[in-house]
Amino acid sequence: MSSILTNNSAIVALQTLKSINSNLSKTQNEISTGKSIATAKDNAAIWGVSKVMEGEVAAFKTIQSNLNAAGAVVSTARVGAEDVVNSLSDIKKLVSGATSDLMDEGAREKTTQEINRKLEQIKSTIDTTQMNGVNMLSNGDTFKFLGGANHGVEVGDDTGHYITVAGVNLIDEMGLDFDAGLDISDTAKAAEAMKAIDDALNAAIVGAATLGSTGKRIEDQSKLVSQMADSLNVGIGALVDADMEEASARLQALQTQQQLGIQALSIANQAPQSILSLFR
Repeated sequence: MSSILTNNSAIVALQTLKSINSNLSKTQNEISTGKSIATAKDNAAIWGVSKVMEGEVAAFKTIQSNLNAAGAVVSTARVGAEDVVNSLSDIKKLVSGATSDLMDEGAREKTTQEINRKLEQIKSTIDTTQMNGVNMLSNGDTFKFLGGANHGVEVGDDTGHYITVAGVNLIDEMGLDFDAGLDISDTAKAAEAMKAIDDALNAAIVGAATLGSTGKRIEDQSKLVSQMADSLNVGIGALVDADMEEASARLQALQTQQQLGIQALSIANQAPQSILSLFR
């Protein structure tokens, strides 16, 4: 039955064309944004998962900044401690020469001046080796920072999440009297000074090694956090990124379908015209 009021063919053709245009628009959005799921309406479940993962990535970036800052503080302290070790080694050489009876009074006086100058240098190094207001050599400053993903863990819980970095306080541990200096006026005094320098040198070496170990831990943690963030980014991409090769092929197919749909609708719209021939 033919009707001039209802064109079933045109209705079907129009619905088909609308569906094709909708798919074409979606494909064009995928190509322009690079995402197959850009909003919650595209796929609420996957979009929600991706947003949680993006939050994790943002948290890892903050953690990475914490690790970088802590690493810089520890590295600065380690460099200062290593400089102290080198200066103490130089002092040990000077004191070693003073343990000999062959050193005359004038030489002892000059050596004492050189030793005290290096002691002043050590004290200055310890006092000025700081970063962000943290001095891990003279004050033994300790600080704590978040070094890993903190999923519902209390701030006071150090288990695997918070890293505590403790200073070494070289002033106390070395046990040197920087104000009085070292007395090498005779071989006996020089021998006592040698013992004091050996103890101070051992303490400084232990302190530098401790800071080096802490710095390595922070460096390893930073590397781990970076890898985890990269892994999450890859996972997010697998969930929401568009397959550009597939999208390109689908776009060309839909464009062809669109042209055919337009032609089909045009043909369907012409059908009522044939009814006129019945009245000729």
